Amino acid sequence: MLLLGDNVSESLAALKAHKLRAVLTIVGLTMGVATLITVMTIVQGANFYVENKIANLGTDVFQLAKTPFIATNWDVIIKSQRYKDMTSEDMRAVAERCPHCAVIGASVSATVHAREQNKEVENVTLEGQTASMVEIDTRDVETGRYFTPSEEQHSAHVCLIGDALVRNLYNGIPPIGGMIRVDSEEFTVIGTYQKLGAVLGQDQDNFVVIPLDTFLHIKGTHNSLMISVKAVSGGDSFERAQDEARQVLRARRHVLPGQDENFFVGTKDSYMQLWQSISGAFFSVFVLVSAISALVGGIVIMNVMLVSVTERTKEIGVRRALGATRGDIMKQFLAESVIQCLMGGCVGILIGFGVAEILSQFTSFPAAVQTWVAILGVVLSSVIGLFFGIYPATRAARLDPVVALRAE
Repeated sequence: MLLLGDNVSESLAALKAHKLRAVLTIVGLTMGVATLITVMTIVQGANFYVENKIANLGTDVFQLAKTPFIATNWDVIIKSQRYKDMTSEDMRAVAERCPHCAVIGASVSATVHAREQNKEVENVTLEGQTASMVEIDTRDVETGRYFTPSEEQHSAHVCLIGDALVRNLYNGIPPIGGMIRVDSEEFTVIGTYQKLGAVLGQDQDNFVVIPLDTFLHIKGTHNSLMISVKAVSGGDSFERAQDEARQVLRARRHVLPGQDENFFVGTKDSYMQLWQSISGAFFSVFVLVSAISALVGGIVIMNVMLVSVTERTKEIGVRRALGATRGDIMKQFLAESVIQCLMGGCVGILIGFGVAEILSQFTSFPAAVQTWVAILGVVLSSVIGLFFGIYPATRAARLDPVVALRAE
């Protein structure tokens, strides 16, 4: 009975004797595993990216607005346009009547152009925020400071800007104390934010943040606010804070019992659930394509192994005559199949990770290289090798030694 090491040595020698056939066999499985690893790496990266840069509310923060945060039904969007605007009075009512709400803030946005001397940037997002948003907003101030409640109350013309404006208007040097013109208004820059990067090709650093009262003074009070609430920590405070805020707004907006609410609540989980349902559908399709590719690779391996059994019939007869058992023959051919699959799987894993990393570097597709994905690739390769190697190995083991010795 051959030891495992002897089986591996025999298998490697057989593969080395037929290099071209082994390489072509390995390539078939490599493509299937590479496709699967690439898809899984990109999907995992996208999930991580969405969770940290799009659904970046935090586990204890929820938002309230008159329009849906996530809409899959156009009729819902049209209907929500007729709802009452969310106002500063709504924010103050929630603050007064929500015991489980620790911090309440509000924000509103518009699209403007920003200019400094002879440089101009278009399609800039102008955000008006309450001073309390510094405790809710997940973006971090890198240089300077946030504006104070007093500056908000007096509609001060101060602002913080994103990294894109620092780069495009000030050559990458934070212009603390400098001036920036937003449309027809001038603001003093008191702070800059850390770089966020791009989400699917869309720059997230092209924005200006000013006090909410300043925004309403410039743009008018007809803009509907988005209220952000940070719940007190501990227990079921997050759910209770949502219930209390809902009750306040239902009363203020005259929503009767049994009627649908004319406002919407957004949480990190609601963003992630929608994204996962979307990514899950794409992931299933890509996995199916990858599985078909891996299946084809497995069939190729089985066919090549059957040819190998036919070509090596006399070798099998000699080994049987020298005392090799059926089990020894079967183990050798299974080892050859598994080794080829593992080699193809490892190369496929490297190619998959490499392609994913290249995509993340030169395109807007994010990628996350995780150990368990590589382990899955190795396991998948081994399973394919065993499954598609069983029939050729069994056929080899069942050859009659006398008939095998007579083969040419």
